[in-house]
Amino acid sequence: MAAISPHSMPEKPLDFRAPPPSPIASGRRSCVTNDDVLSDFLEHSLRVPDLILPDKVFPKQKFIESPPTVDFRLLESRESDSVSKILDSVPRIGCFQLVNYGIPVEVIRSALAAAIGIFKVPREKRAAVTRSPERPYGFEEVHGEDESELSEEFVWCRGGGLKLEMEGVWPIGYSNFSEKMENLLSDIEKIAEKILLVFRKSSWVYEDERSHGEEQVGPMCYVYKHGQNVSGEERKSSLRYDVIRMLIRGIDYSHALCLHVCDGSSEFHVYSKKGWVSFCPDKDALVITVGDQIQALSGGQYKHVMGRPIYKDEKEEWISMAFLYSATSATSSNSDWSKLDKGKTISVGQQAIVAVLVTLVYQFLAYVYSKF
Repeated sequence: MAAISPHSMPEKPLDFRAPPPSPIASGRRSCVTNDDVLSDFLEHSLRVPDLILPDKVFPKQKFIESPPTVDFRLLESRESDSVSKILDSVPRIGCFQLVNYGIPVEVIRSALAAAIGIFKVPREKRAAVTRSPERPYGFEEVHGEDESELSEEFVWCRGGGLKLEMEGVWPIGYSNFSEKMENLLSDIEKIAEKILLVFRKSSWVYEDERSHGEEQVGPMCYVYKHGQNVSGEERKSSLRYDVIRMLIRGIDYSHALCLHVCDGSSEFHVYSKKGWVSFCPDKDALVITVGDQIQALSGGQYKHVMGRPIYKDEKEEWISMAFLYSATSATSSNSDWSKLDKGKTISVGQQAIVAVLVTLVYQFLAYVYSKF
């Protein structure tokens, strides 16, 4: 029998077939059962949990007693406690009230009455004078489809740019409004300068760093129109929106003081990082809040706050104003005096010229005297 070598054996092809499928439970509900299990797993895995936020996430409004009322006529009196009232109230609340400030009631009321016409300008015309990074004045832009705002806002300032643009959209009444605002602003500036002098004489050092790198546009005034026929829920929702908007946006213009003309308001709200407080302002009183410049110059001793009057009378439209006063305006008179002093100073060259002229005149007179 012949031997068979390994090389002479026929080669079998390799079998690469896939393994048989895994057995599944027999029965009519096999596929249905697997689908139900998968669906139940996905339903529980993809479900978003219901989150319940605590009630104190939003800053709670705290009603306080009215801040101290300061008599403007007694600011310079040594026997009065007006200065101590200001320096005690500002670190706690960030504001105080001012009475007997010397502005006639007719001047304020005439400016408020003239401001009503600002908000009667049609919305299609307001687009030409809407605020932007390049235009710091004008109407506040309305966001959203609903244009029925609970309050409207207009920023007024000195300067020919705003006057020319506003006379194009409101040619009849703007000149009268601007004239009344100029008269009121001149009185407001005198008051603000004396108030700022109180802070200068306090314990902190007044430094020459007022602009903080920001472009100064001069005195500004926020003019607000407060809507009527507003329900309680709408007003509450609007207040929450204002708080969030003001805390996020902060301030548009650097300032030392803000003087609020808010006669007739039901409440005055003060917003800061510490919280949200409100009080009932006195009749005919100016509410004065502290700006970012005083906070910076005091090293944080006096905190910057933002204020807003609230009107709850549903039958009337109310106008309020907030004048921003910068520390740069307060030193304009001082800088004028310094320029005047520099003009009176005689340089060394001028002194030499005067000496030569005096010598020549003396020699001429001596020569004439010797001849006669």
